[in-house]
Amino acid sequence: MNLPGGIELIIILVIVLLLFGVGRVSKIGGELGSAVANFRRGLQSGNDKKETATTPEEPKV
Repeated sequence: MNLPGGIELIIILVIVLLLFGVGRVSKIGGELGSAVANFRRGLQSGNDKKETATTPEEPKV
């Protein structure tokens, strides 16, 4: 699969700007950035809270 080149990306950007407007595109970008940041924080806190495996105590006789 080929990634689009410079000209294709500019054309796509112009079409997106025409469809949504500058204000909406910047709002979507901000929301996407905060979503990625929250996702990374969630991954980090998941690693911090990872439970360690404990071995059950043997019954004392």
